[in-house]
Amino acid sequence: MVVMRFIFSLAFTGKNLFRYLRSVGSEAEISKDTAYRFLNSVHANWRKFLHLLSAAVINHQLLPLTEKKTPKVFIVDDSLYKRNRSKKVELLARVHDHNEKRYYLGFRMLTLGWSDGSTYVPVSFSLLSSANKKSRLTEMAEVDKRTNGYKRRTESLRKAPEVMKELIMQARSSGLDADYLLFDSWFAFPSVIVGLLEQQQQVICMLKSMKTITYGYKGFDLTLNDLYKSVSKRRGRAKILASVQVELGKNSKGDAVMAKIVFVRDRSKKKWLALLSTDVHLADEDIIALYKRRWDIEVFFKITKSYLNLAKEFQSRSYDALVAHTSIVFARYIMLALARRTSNDPRTLGSLFHAGCDELRQVSFVEALQLLMNLLEQVIKSFADKMVAPIKAML
Repeated sequence: MVVMRFIFSLAFTGKNLFRYLRSVGSEAEISKDTAYRFLNSVHANWRKFLHLLSAAVINHQLLPLTEKKTPKVFIVDDSLYKRNRSKKVELLARVHDHNEKRYYLGFRMLTLGWSDGSTYVPVSFSLLSSANKKSRLTEMAEVDKRTNGYKRRTESLRKAPEVMKELIMQARSSGLDADYLLFDSWFAFPSVIVGLLEQQQQVICMLKSMKTITYGYKGFDLTLNDLYKSVSKRRGRAKILASVQVELGKNSKGDAVMAKIVFVRDRSKKKWLALLSTDVHLADEDIIALYKRRWDIEVFFKITKSYLNLAKEFQSRSYDALVAHTSIVFARYIMLALARRTSNDPRTLGSLFHAGCDELRQVSFVEALQLLMNLLEQVIKSFADKMVAPIKAML
């Protein structure tokens, strides 16, 4: 507990471990070796730790502040975990950055989060190396196959869609649930979406036009561009250009899987964007509003890298230390998100908030209307009294 508390609070000192221990006047409770022994442990189940923490915060702190009708969502995305100056880090690989369109040394940090529209909570993650051996600079260390460290290492060599499905299953088994799963076009393949539906998980995602991916519409298999040309558009400068139901494919039982595609005007590029929802009964406007929440995970990546020292605090070569450090950074964000919600949401005042609402409801509509009529009568009477004196003077 002492080691965990020390490492957790390290980011708020503005220094990494080395600088903090070397600084004058630092009263460190532990040594550098103690910290690294704690981080390098192959037996620690950091994913279970994050599941327990996020489930406790969501179920006991956030859900009581959220209306039951409000849709809850899972959000999945990956971000670059950069170790560009390293050469001997375990399972280090060349990873492609989608934003800058170039390769870096590091990992793909596949992250699963939960959001109610007001607060984003990270739930779990996986630091993915590369399934291609040629892209890996270093291989996996010799670890006992019964340990959690070995399981995380083998997971890092799997493909992202497979790991994403497993993260969702583990989050659900930990007591977390969401109405929809949001992700970007990088994961929007029909086979992935159909697999998620078989796990009883509804999906809302962005689509990207590719020649190899087609959608069934009126007996034809059309690409996204051809589908857009085939549907009738709304006139004028409508934000929603069109919406159509398509067939994604067949599930394991051989039944057709239907989905709704909504075409939205892209004002910045004067083109169109396409959103897919497996819930065909969801309104077009609701699909767009729910997908906007995906931006929460982008904000999360920015804050953890810029302010919470993600991938900057320790220089360990062990894969276990990378997982431990990332888990602690996620825990910091959860605590900050909870503090922000409790300070801004008046419902966290508990009985005081509800007492104020009851006091406001004590005045009925009829009573309020009567008070308004009395006030209006007083204004008219005072205005009439002021007009009497000038009229008498004129006479």
